[in-house]
Amino acid sequence: MLGAAPLQAQANAPEISSRDTDTTFKARVNLVMAPVVVRDRQGRAIGTLQQSDFQLFDRGKPQAITKFSVEKAGGHSVAVNSRPGEELEAGDAGTGKSVALPERYVAYIFDDLHLEAGDLMQVRKAAERHFATLTPADRAAIFTTSGAHNLDFTDDRAKLQQALATLLPRPMQAGRGIECPDLSYYQADLILNKNDQQALNGAVAEMMACDDIPQQEASTVPNMVRSAATQIVNVGEHDALLTIGVLDDLIRRISAMPGQRTMVLVSPGFVTPDPLALERLTGVLDRATRENVIINALNARGLYATGGDASRPSFSAYATRVKEQYDREAALANEEVLGELADGTGGTFFHNNNDLLAGFSRVATAPEYYYLLGFSPQNLKADGSFHKLKVTVKNAEGAQVQARRGYYVPKHPQSETDAAKQEIQDAVFSRDEMHDLPVDLHTQFFKTSDVDAKLTVMAHVDVRRMRFEKVDGRNRNDLTVVSVLFDRNGNVISGQQKVLQMRLRDETLEKLNAGITVRLNFDLKPGGYFVRLVVRDANGQTMAAENGAVEIP
Repeated sequence: MLGAAPLQAQANAPEISSRDTDTTFKARVNLVMAPVVVRDRQGRAIGTLQQSDFQLFDRGKPQAITKFSVEKAGGHSVAVNSRPGEELEAGDAGTGKSVALPERYVAYIFDDLHLEAGDLMQVRKAAERHFATLTPADRAAIFTTSGAHNLDFTDDRAKLQQALATLLPRPMQAGRGIECPDLSYYQADLILNKNDQQALNGAVAEMMACDDIPQQEASTVPNMVRSAATQIVNVGEHDALLTIGVLDDLIRRISAMPGQRTMVLVSPGFVTPDPLALERLTGVLDRATRENVIINALNARGLYATGGDASRPSFSAYATRVKEQYDREAALANEEVLGELADGTGGTFFHNNNDLLAGFSRVATAPEYYYLLGFSPQNLKADGSFHKLKVTVKNAEGAQVQARRGYYVPKHPQSETDAAKQEIQDAVFSRDEMHDLPVDLHTQFFKTSDVDAKLTVMAHVDVRRMRFEKVDGRNRNDLTVVSVLFDRNGNVISGQQKVLQMRLRDETLEKLNAGITVRLNFDLKPGGYFVRLVVRDANGQTMAAENGAVEIP
């Protein structure tokens, strides 16, 4: 009789129970998704490839692609529930009103710390025309490296144009050609930190000419040049660290957006010889890779040449030759960081071309088609290491492949619970729909006053088509149901999560012909909202994800 009480408790246990849980998640890499764009020789995205056309390598080892889909940009739209009290299924267009889901978030970063007035003017003209081509599924933001006149993500084209009009150069030091000697950060660093004698001699010859220093005072000039170089290096190091810090902050910001995440850095480039700047640049690349953020770069100088600037004073042949040499080297060094940011995140670098409109189109326009490749790494060691990815396409001669650069392995072993949480979070911040579980999304709202409303998000689950585990005569499975509400520009407004524990008797399971409905309730203000529903079961570890929209008048 000692086991009678536990057995009686099991027999009387409720068949269905639910509990609210928090929505805090941790990192994982059990499933790695790699977005891939394949372009033909003319730069057009190819959308006809099959899974068998791709090969994916993790640290040089071929991987089995277990998930594959072809996505068309701007292809997601949902019906809008705008009638109080009416229950609407997500795919029901009976209301006659639908809206394009925001799918792509592009942060435009204008490097006003380093852009010169003439280059910035050309950039603004090209950006104005480019913004007119954005689609209803695009959300754009404008940020500056100086922090002046930032505009957060929006679909309001007028606000974008207004923000563009406020862009001005905001250098932290005098412009080139104004000071004497006219040193770039690159040449100043060579003089001060690399002990480059030629760089010093050229600056000395220049300073003696532009300041008309008598020959008898020539011995004091090297120290004057070193003093000037010190000031320029201090400002240059501060500029570089500030710019890198802005990029790091923006990666954190854009990583919270539900969809494709792209940053476009519009800059003439900048030099990062300082060890601290190099360390932080590596951190930016690491964070972007972890958050699946692509950084594209556009060199705002276009196709440029050094030398022959009539606005600069003329010096001796030697001083002029040295200056032109270091200007060329500085320009190449400035470009290196732009190329590194793009290459390190799977992005595109547009440079050596004066067609800036084409540049914006290349680095900021969504490809018409892209592919999502997924694989599960085997025998991973939890050591925090970086795994380089490579994607190739078979039988596509001349095709250009743009893909995720790699991923990081967690530093600690991951539990199944943490893996499930991260899988749900990844699905919440995606726009892709999944139908591995038989789930339908319904919404219903009521106005409780002129300024308040209640929204119910319902997940209807056909349990007869689910997989159960038989334990102690009961059919067991747990469903995690998450719904998150976003505003029209992708900002999280509210989120809820419920865990539905099912311990069903056979006869109960047979009677559930109508399925089970899980309800999540939200208190809201009137306005437009996008609804994301994600459901995951514990036994089959399968998922469903659907999109919806409501407009509360």
